[in-house]
Order: sequence, then C-alpha cells, then structure tokens
Amino acid sequence: MEKILIIDDSPLQAAQLQAILKGSYDITISQTAEDGLRRASTETFSLILLDVVMPGMDGFTLLKKLQEEIITQSIPVILITSLSDIEDEQYGLTLGAVDYITKPFSPLIVEARVNTHIKLYNYRKQVELQSRTDQLTGIANRRQHDHYSVVKWSEAARLQVPFSVCMFDIDHFKVFNDTFGHPAGDRAIAAVAKTASSYLQRTTDFMARYGGEEFVAFLMGDRSDQAFAHLKKIRQAIEDLHIPHNPSVSKWVTVSIGGVTVVPRSDSSYASYLKIADTMLYDAKKFGRNRVVWADEKAKQLLEK
Repeated sequence: MEKILIIDDSPLQAAQLQAILKGSYDITISQTAEDGLRRASTETFSLILLDVVMPGMDGFTLLKKLQEEIITQSIPVILITSLSDIEDEQYGLTLGAVDYITKPFSPLIVEARVNTHIKLYNYRKQVELQSRTDQLTGIANRRQHDHYSVVKWSEAARLQVPFSVCMFDIDHFKVFNDTFGHPAGDRAIAAVAKTASSYLQRTTDFMARYGGEEFVAFLMGDRSDQAFAHLKKIRQAIEDLHIPHNPSVSKWVTVSIGGVTVVPRSDSSYASYLKIADTMLYDAKKFGRNRVVWADEKAKQLLEK
C-alpha cells in the first residue's frame, strides 16, 4: 500500500484528510514541520500533503527544505491551503509543489488529485529505474552509482560508521573477447555481475556496472577486515564459476579487486576514496591479478595471497 505523509498542525484537518484516504493508502500524520521533515528524510513516502499555514516553520519554508535534500526532493508535494491569492499559489508551484488543494476541501477532489499524483509518481519511478539500470546485467548503472553514492556517503558521515568502496574488473578481458567473441564477453560480464551481486544483498550494500567489464561496489558498517574478507569470498566465487579463459593467460575467468575503508568526515569526498580504490585495483593487477588488495582505516594495505 502506498504511503502518504500529512503534515498539518490542525488535528481536525489532518483527521479529515486521513478519513478520506485511509481506505486506499497508508497514512502518517505529523503535526509540526520539523517532525514532517524528519519523517520524510527517514521513511519512504509516495506523496506529501502539506499545510501552508503552520506556526514556526510554515509550509513554504518546509517545501524549500524538502526540495534541497536529495533524499526528499523527488517526493511530490500537494499544498493544502485556504489562501485564495493567486500569487501564493504561483509561489508554491515555483518552489516545487505539484498541486494545490484549497480548504474547505471536497473529498472527491482530494481523492482524484491524490490518485493522479500517486500514479504519476509511480510512472516516474519506473522510468527512472529503467534509466538507472544496466540493461546487460540488470544491476545499477553508472548514473545510479553517481546519484546513490552521494546519498550513502553523506549518511555514513552523519552516522559516523565505516564506509567501504571497491572497484573490480575482469582479468585479461580483451584477450577473452578476442578469443571467444563479444557475445561470450557479454555473457561473462552478466555472470560476474550476477555472482557478485548475490553476495551484496543487504540494504547497506550497493553494486553497479561502472563501464565495460568494470564494476564498483560499496558497503556500510563493516570494518576493513570484514569488507576485505567479504570481497575475497566474491573473488573466489567468480573464479569458481569456471568460465574457460584463453589458456595463455588464465584457466578460468577471474577478477581483480581493490578497495578502501574509511569513516567519512563531513569535509571528505567520496570521489577521493573511489580513486584510492582504483589505485588498490591497479596494485591487485600489478601483484598478479585474481586477488584483493585493500586499504584499511589507517591506510595500511591488506593483501590477498
């Protein structure tokens, strides 16, 4: 059931809206703008109904804050107001509201507008999902990585938990393609993605195809030794697929992996640590491929084999 957040300081008005919508939607009510912002940032909603006139932070100010946050800016907001001034309506739409419902409101109008914007939101989510999914492997693509990494890096910095980022690619992939052809290369990429992603199923894990035969993944909450051990399992699982390679370079298709673990600071950047992971990947190649090389929280290098 779709979730809707009602932010309204009037218990009576919030209860009226809930009564109209509760048969079709899961309704949450916040009676202050501050609580509404907190809930919108930590829970998942398909629509927000926001009263314009509230004590303290008003609806327009809250709408600005919702639009500024990456996590909340995609949630559609319908403003609830008794204001009849067209300038107020124009201002709200300019700030990012998708619609207005004026008080006193008609249940039929509320239902119709809510249903319309829920459908539009779900359609947009489906289009965005397709645009952020790699068609060959079914995992996230680089565009999704670029968006999601910012969100999760900020979250790790706020919570002060370890964040591990790694890069890996298929060893001697050009030789593989030259030997077996590009269709076989596509199948190998898809098999590697399927196997690796099966080990990265927690809500704090993420994996994307970064380009060609190269992948990027990150994990939240694991110490460097835990992340290092987990990626070694992934490397071994890919070797255990026993996809034949050109015997002049390797018996089986394998991957090299480089990674780094850090507790992010508010003034640090994800991009700088992605570069460190890429350097660790380069070292894994230099040390013989089919291995994991990791930088721990103290910048000490952990080596497999």
